[in-house]
Amino acid sequence: MKSLSAILLASAAALGVTTARAVEYSAVQADKSGITFVSRQMGVAINGRFPKFTAQVAFDPARPEAGKVNISIDLASIDAGSRDANDEVIGKSWFNVGTFPTATFGSTAMKSVGGGKYEVAGLLTIKGKSQPMTVPFSFHREGSNGIFEGAFTVKRIDFAVGDGPWADVSMVANDVQVHLRLLATAATPAVNPAKVAAPIKTR
Repeated sequence: MKSLSAILLASAAALGVTTARAVEYSAVQADKSGITFVSRQMGVAINGRFPKFTAQVAFDPARPEAGKVNISIDLASIDAGSRDANDEVIGKSWFNVGTFPTATFGSTAMKSVGGGKYEVAGLLTIKGKSQPMTVPFSFHREGSNGIFEGAFTVKRIDFAVGDGPWADVSMVANDVQVHLRLLATAATPAVNPAKVAAPIKTR
């Protein structure tokens, strides 16, 4: 009887550990998240950000291959460092926000590459042009929150961002470094293995 009780308790604990890992992070807190970028003009780094965006995430670190992410960026919200720069980059030669108000990324696949590192593949669409993109990212827990951080390079010419005289990459670099930080809360709280089953009394 004691051995049976021990087996049942061990099974319950194992189930609790499995359940604790099966936590999906999905509720993105936009005010604690951010999308920033670095471009270069005449070799000088220009830092900027997109303060307005929406993101939908479904991520369980125990099953990363089932993960999904969709991001939509309000391009007119760009902060490129000055009002003049902001007015310039929302124009037709750059983002042309009157016709293409958003940039989007939608995932098609996700996988773990080990050590808390992952990759998400998907389509990035800017100015009506779509290109496949693979974004490496890290994930770690902070209490009931999950923190996603990723960085990738966008080649602006592939999306006709900066055409005409601005297509000269000796003036404005082709490569734009983008960094994302998303904070999402857990949709399903982790289960404490000690509370999965009450101890079984033996005689």
